[in-house]
Amino acid sequence: MSYVDGFLLAVPKAKLAAYKALARKAGKIWMEYGATQYVECVADDVEPGKVTSFPRAVKLKEDEVVVFSYIVYKSRTQRDRINKKVMADPRLAGMDPKTLPFDGKRMIWGGFKGLVEM
Repeated sequence: MSYVDGFLLAVPKAKLAAYKALARKAGKIWMEYGATQYVECVADDVEPGKVTSFPRAVKLKEDEVVVFSYIVYKSRTQRDRINKKVMADPRLAGMDPKTLPFDGKRMIWGGFKGLVEM
């Protein structure tokens, strides 16, 4: 069964192209080190809920869009090994959180072990 890292964040609409460029760069690196899939998705049909929702979770502002992304690995062991290499990769070194095209403080992420795969 696969292991997945999932991410949810708010990206300013004006910075979506910069985010896409960063995601392409990062995705190539993750895939190079062995991730089996790297996916970035932008919200298309995501309404604010009354209690909770994707927009509420990231405290979405009017000029932002929700981005959901995930990286798939063969196992948790493989994920830990790959992420260690990615974080040490000089191509991503020096990414200052202040210059990222989104507010990293509102990003939600976590690792998930597979439950059902079809």
